Amino acid sequence: MKKKAFISVFDKAGVVEFAKNLAALGFDILSTGGTQRALEQAGVAVTNVSDITGFPECLDGRVKTLHPKIHAGILAMRGNPDHMKQLGELGVDTIDVVAVNLYPFKQTVEKPGVTLEEAIENIDIGGPTMLRAAAKNWQDVAVVIDAADYDTVINELKQGEISKETKFYLAAKVFEHTAAYDALIAGYLRPKTKQTGLPEKLTITLEKQQEMRYGENPHQGAAFYREPLAVPGSLANAEQLNGKELSFNNINDAAGALDTLREFSDTTVVAVKHANPCGVGSAQTVHEAYMKAYESDPVSIFGGIVAVNTEVDEKTAAEMSRIFLEIVIAPSYTKEALALLCQKKNLRVLRLPDISAKLPQGAFDAKKVLGGMLVQEVNRKLLDGELKVVTKRKPTEDELENLEFAFKVVKHVKSNGIAIAKDLATLGIGPGQTNRIWSTQMAIERSGREVKGAVLASDAFFPFDDCVEACAKAGITAIIQPGGSVRDEDSIKKCDEYGIAMVFTGIRHFKH
Repeated sequence: MKKKAFISVFDKAGVVEFAKNLAALGFDILSTGGTQRALEQAGVAVTNVSDITGFPECLDGRVKTLHPKIHAGILAMRGNPDHMKQLGELGVDTIDVVAVNLYPFKQTVEKPGVTLEEAIENIDIGGPTMLRAAAKNWQDVAVVIDAADYDTVINELKQGEISKETKFYLAAKVFEHTAAYDALIAGYLRPKTKQTGLPEKLTITLEKQQEMRYGENPHQGAAFYREPLAVPGSLANAEQLNGKELSFNNINDAAGALDTLREFSDTTVVAVKHANPCGVGSAQTVHEAYMKAYESDPVSIFGGIVAVNTEVDEKTAAEMSRIFLEIVIAPSYTKEALALLCQKKNLRVLRLPDISAKLPQGAFDAKKVLGGMLVQEVNRKLLDGELKVVTKRKPTEDELENLEFAFKVVKHVKSNGIAIAKDLATLGIGPGQTNRIWSTQMAIERSGREVKGAVLASDAFFPFDDCVEACAKAGITAIIQPGGSVRDEDSIKKCDEYGIAMVFTGIRHFKH
């Protein structure tokens, strides 16, 4: 009995040569629709599936291969006498190679203005069914979903047969692909339902965008995966204009810079080091904003990442070029600015036109832990209603503006987090300490002499009044914090004692 290969692909790259090679090796080729036409035009003899099943394509091509004479030929275990006997009684031939790829659901839903009906019409049914059947019977059937594997299959057939190792690899690849395909469909449809909250079943599919030399440390392997559908304003969409390949730590830190930058609508520059903001400045011009961010911490910004929410001009680029930076990210650059920055061959210059895009609805944050995953809604809020002044002295308008600025920054500082600001610029940031007073002391020390007259933001409540005491000694005039401690009154009284204004936000911003 001649071997048979079923070929039906949406992406026809390489398929004609593949079919010609199979035919030359003695395979009968079965096919349908557009693939059949392409093969016949290339001179490949093809048998239509309907000639095997005795049943025509119907429902606008929705039903073509869903037939026992096809699936029995794929699923029959060649080493099982009963299976082979039944095939003989039913007049079914075995199918030994299945080459299928699927309707382009992803490409369809990426099109502007695509309707739900169009998206659903591009959900493949017969393709995944055939692939899964062939992959289940991997010991007897070679299943090919990726054109990159055509040569491997042909080369091994020319040597006599396809190895079990290769068949198993191809089968595993199919289940990876169909799982990702279904997860993409579910992820697209879920936000269109009326259900709220996190789903009962969560399957995430990601596509490898970049292999990395290593992870956080040289002994750790790593890669960068992106979500299949573009997320506006995300690092995965950035265009690299200059510099070395991005590293694991570059991407992690740069994503943190973008998270912080999203909080601001005014011209703002964010500098990040080791996933923490080390300098943030807002101003009328990009140069002034950059200088504020730089002067906040000229030590930590060295080797850091700078994100800007407006075009970078030549004057700002000249300042950036004075120090060693890993990455600069901006929506655009003037011709002169780009020329200056690109003189530094290792500086990674990224362009992200939609850098200020808001987080999409349904976005979530996830942290992988051994044996499971923590999933939460993204932190969209900054404040929870109106600020509540809890001290005798109310903050001035200038203090209020800087308090909100500092709270935007501290929202993205690792907990326990403290941010001190003045004139819409950070002075000192205290990140990630195991108690709040240490973070406060660190931020005050980093602020230097400028701390007098500045404001302070805390990501969570003060458990004791020791932080207020430290603020008073430093000359800080106003504090913003969530409130909610059983000892809030101690901190309020201490503020009143020193004439410090304090406001409660009613919302905490832990970041672990």
